[in-house]
Amino acid sequence: MSQSLHASRFNFPTQTHAYHGKVRDMYSIANNMMVAVVSDRISAFDAILPEPIPFKGQVLNGIASYFLDAVSDIVPTWKVDTPHPQVTIGHACEPIRLEMVIRGYLTGHAWRTYSSGKRVLCGEAMPDGMQEHDRFPQPIITPATKAEEGHDEDISKEDILKREIVSPALYKELERVTRSLFKRGSEMAQKQGLILVDTKYEFGLRNGELFLIDEIHTPDSSRYFIAEGYQQRQDRGEQQKQLSKEFVREWLMANGFMGLEGQSIPEMPEAFINEITERYIGLFEQVTGRTFERIASKSLEIDIETAVVSWISANSNG
Repeated sequence: MSQSLHASRFNFPTQTHAYHGKVRDMYSIANNMMVAVVSDRISAFDAILPEPIPFKGQVLNGIASYFLDAVSDIVPTWKVDTPHPQVTIGHACEPIRLEMVIRGYLTGHAWRTYSSGKRVLCGEAMPDGMQEHDRFPQPIITPATKAEEGHDEDISKEDILKREIVSPALYKELERVTRSLFKRGSEMAQKQGLILVDTKYEFGLRNGELFLIDEIHTPDSSRYFIAEGYQQRQDRGEQQKQLSKEFVREWLMANGFMGLEGQSIPEMPEAFINEITERYIGLFEQVTGRTFERIASKSLEIDIETAVVSWISANSNG
């Protein structure tokens, strides 16, 4: 059994800042590099669950690294190296305060909006007569503002430009790159017998150049359907088979937790924690087509720190 990493509090050489997200802990190094330590935390309903999931950090870091490499011909990515299975080191970029969400199918938030009677999402029209999980005629881009705190909020292209979050020229480039990335991700998914349903991309600027940052095409940031039988399930009005962490949300709901005020997070039994590990490893193998190698550690934090410190030492200008 791997020692899981629930929280990290590193102080690396030349470290200038640390930020702890829901899953990733980000460390600024010498103001020009970033170290992303991918923890084994799992979140649902905007809450971080108390028990870590063994190997989850390795799974997410491995998938993100695989896809960052696979799209680097489309747009420069922040990734430079992965000195440890739970660490990515890359360029520090000035984040653009937008999530570029792209949806190929009427699923999730888009379906909830549609079923409420609305036919426009973030300024994008959705045709009448669609049913849940139908494919859009063309993928729609439904951006969200990146909130410093609290929830991200939907925003239209018109409001993005009106609020001058980015220039018209930069937004046009963001849209172009988002569509190219989604096309590549969809083609790669198809080869694995999957459908990339929807996903989000985050971008930043480095010396005025657009970079792709954060994770991409992981089960935490994307939704996948099983391609086999998709149309038959649609024709019968059945739910689609998904690759996502929806099963964790379903377990929490069945145990009385939906993130609402006054609700307590239920304790996950070891058997369910192990099931989550196996499901995530299955996700890795199905999404990438590669065999997952479990790299266990009795001293995970020390191993991570050693790997990062060695990398910084070998790559410092001093």
